[in-house]
Amino acid sequence: MRIACASLLGVLFLVPLPYAHRAPKVYRVEVDTTAGSFVVEVHRAWAPHGADRFYELVEDGYYNNSRFFRVVPGRWVQFGIAGNPRIAQEWRHRVIPDDPLIKPNIPGTIAFANTGPNTRSTEVYVNTGDNSRIDRENGFAPFGRVVRGMRVVEKLYGGYGEHSGGGMRAGHQDAMFAGGNPYLDRNYPNLDKLIRAYVLR
Repeated sequence: MRIACASLLGVLFLVPLPYAHRAPKVYRVEVDTTAGSFVVEVHRAWAPHGADRFYELVEDGYYNNSRFFRVVPGRWVQFGIAGNPRIAQEWRHRVIPDDPLIKPNIPGTIAFANTGPNTRSTEVYVNTGDNSRIDRENGFAPFGRVVRGMRVVEKLYGGYGEHSGGGMRAGHQDAMFAGGNPYLDRNYPNLDKLIRAYVLR
């Protein structure tokens, strides 16, 4: 939930504001890629802040024409930096609060990446292996799962591993935010593309 400041007789109050996009209780998102399509089913009850943010980003077209920049076979597939650097920078620090962990990080689940408590913004990952070891860390709360096309997720190009997009916590993603698709296409031309993500009606 977003917070705004209000003053009454010189006293400062924190006033919660509703999200620009409150997600349905359950919704599905289809993701079209250069390797095929997959569908994510999101459950707001699992992680309401995460579900709302993902819905907002998908509805705004944030993920369209971007890259799967961090793919480690048997572990995860990560995406969520807009291909347009201006848009990526605008969203980079728009963070949401952490959600309590309801579902474990097991194969097929999707959650937001983060750099510490309450730092989730736009980057998400799909677990392609059992990553339940990270359940004890703050912020890695799955908000949905892949219900169709998991084989597509698993075949996204992973030859670059951590080199093309890892190091979020170490501050190694600046070049991607500054250079967008041209930077990734020039340096990591084999990355699969996220063509379009959209809510299924």
